[in-house]
Amino acid sequence: MLPWSAELAGRIEKQEITSELLRGNPLGDPHQRPLWVQLPPRYDSEAGRRYPVVYVLQGYTGHVAMWGNRKAFQQPLPERADAIFAAGAAPPAIVAYVDAWTAYGGSQFVDSPGTGRYHSYLCEEVVPWVDARYRTLAARENRAITGHSSGGFGAMITPMLRPDLFGAFATHAGDNLYELCYVPGFGPAVRLLRPYGGDIFRWWDEFRARDTVTDDDVELAMTLCIAACFSARRDGTPELPFDPRTGVLRPEVWERWLAWDPVRMVPAYAEPLRSMRGIWIDGGTKDEWFLDVGAEAFRQALASAGVPEAVIRFELVDGKHGDIGYRWPMSLAWLCERIAP
Repeated sequence: MLPWSAELAGRIEKQEITSELLRGNPLGDPHQRPLWVQLPPRYDSEAGRRYPVVYVLQGYTGHVAMWGNRKAFQQPLPERADAIFAAGAAPPAIVAYVDAWTAYGGSQFVDSPGTGRYHSYLCEEVVPWVDARYRTLAARENRAITGHSSGGFGAMITPMLRPDLFGAFATHAGDNLYELCYVPGFGPAVRLLRPYGGDIFRWWDEFRARDTVTDDDVELAMTLCIAACFSARRDGTPELPFDPRTGVLRPEVWERWLAWDPVRMVPAYAEPLRSMRGIWIDGGTKDEWFLDVGAEAFRQALASAGVPEAVIRFELVDGKHGDIGYRWPMSLAWLCERIAP
């Protein structure tokens, strides 16, 4: 595992999409977005062949260029995906790496007046754009989506909302079971906001004016981001689901967050979930946000909704939230098997 880029058997095309749906978004973020499209080996030499597609979503603070980052002793996912296809360890597929970053650090891949129309961008612009420019199998049976953390959340909810587009998904420690995932962070947020009189926007203005970023900043930014995605007012102003001075839950706002909890969404989307060709669920048993517990709850919700056990791959592994990146290539190969023609 060399510390510089490896030569690929296939290739990656670094594209850019001009999004009309993100034009004029509330945060003034770019509406021209990068999209990496990874083509498998022999894509050019087998000119008559069409391929399934796996869409890849990143977690909070993720953006598409980070797929080029290299950690010591680890290969980035694009290189590992290329090796899988080159070795014939999985049916070949096109892999599309989607960017949905915002000034708040993420979009949760939902449509919101606080961030923009990122769910619609993915489904109504990115997917048709890829189908129009590459030799894809443009059917939901041949299309999957995968992600980690907030990307894992996006990978869970997108096929529920758009089963006409996606027929399989993988979630690695995806956000869910919000009473364990999010509520434990509300108390620390209250403490961090004390110097700002409980005003998260006062902190936000101060944060954006300086050059340093601390772990506490990331904690508050994530809270503000999720509020912008799940509980923004019509004018785009995020509403926190707790009183920032006392920590007391605001039931009417908290319910808007719970409406986006995948565990709670399952009953309403049982039919689309029962139609999936594959559902991969995993997490680390030491996850700081208890997303291993959430994974168990999500699997049980699927079982209660009548999702066939045969389509579900569930596994908990030793590790914290950020320790399970090695699972990405495994789920990618498994999804490719599920969506192969």
